[in-house]
Amino acid sequence: MSTGETKTVCVTGGSGYIASWLVKLLLQKGYTVKATVRDPNDPKKTEHLLSLYGAKDRLHLFKADLLEEGSFDAVVDGCEGVFHTASPVLFSATDPQAELIDPAVNGTLNVLKSCVKFPTVKRVVITSSMATVMMSGKPLASDVIVDETWYSDPLVCEKYKQWYMVSKTLAEKAAWEFTKGIEIDLVTIHPGFVIGPLLQPTLNLTVEPIQKLITGTKPTVSNFRFVDVRDVASAHIQAFEVPSASGRYCLVGHVADTFEVLKILRELYPTLLPEKFEIGNTSDPKYQVSSEKAKGLGVSFLPLEITLRDTVESLKEKGFL
Repeated sequence: MSTGETKTVCVTGGSGYIASWLVKLLLQKGYTVKATVRDPNDPKKTEHLLSLYGAKDRLHLFKADLLEEGSFDAVVDGCEGVFHTASPVLFSATDPQAELIDPAVNGTLNVLKSCVKFPTVKRVVITSSMATVMMSGKPLASDVIVDETWYSDPLVCEKYKQWYMVSKTLAEKAAWEFTKGIEIDLVTIHPGFVIGPLLQPTLNLTVEPIQKLITGTKPTVSNFRFVDVRDVASAHIQAFEVPSASGRYCLVGHVADTFEVLKILRELYPTLLPEKFEIGNTSDPKYQVSSEKAKGLGVSFLPLEITLRDTVESLKEKGFL
């Protein structure tokens, strides 16, 4: 699993933030990519993908529905690797079951049901989240180091009405249950707060707080566990290519509070941030996340200054600042 030449892989939810970078890096490595999008005729979902290097010859777009069993058969057929990134990202919902939980859980199971039909599939890499790791009910004090042995408790997530966390936790649990005793090699990737340059034309929920900081809105999160979108995409590919990759991988490059983020942004862009913004330190506990297992896979993390700079430059280029 070491090179992309002549290999075909599938990326679900191909127009998403992480998935777009994953498609870009896979094409650069020579892979043929079959990607699913909700509407292949919507230029907002496809133009940024079709303009990528190698897309003309090696990118094939398919329509697929997370809630429709068999919907992924055509795209998975002939693939050696399947990257399942498609899952709704919403931090609030009026109907959590329909908007978040059903698409996350049933979508994951529908992709896996398609995978078992085709013996060419060697490994499935699922984009999970730190949301499935950190909400265990254990106290998260500043001396705590969270790692891959931690599991979120759906009941704890429900108690605090963290429906996105519920959806991701139940989807991951369903995936591990489904693959017990069958020939599919499963790896799950658990990114923290993903920022970095945008390929898609829309502003996603994890980059939005950086935009809000610059425009003078205080974020609801006081401590961030950041990871660069390019590091996340690279980690997915390493999780497919490295034969010894197994289990879960937490991906957090940097833990920083609002004070530290604003300090870096002020140094990078002295005139961009509003003067009215009071930079005050936060008293929230700043628990850490272990990167040992990720580094063992060969993952390295870009410096936070570079990630923040590239995020801002991308926001300016896309017209969000």
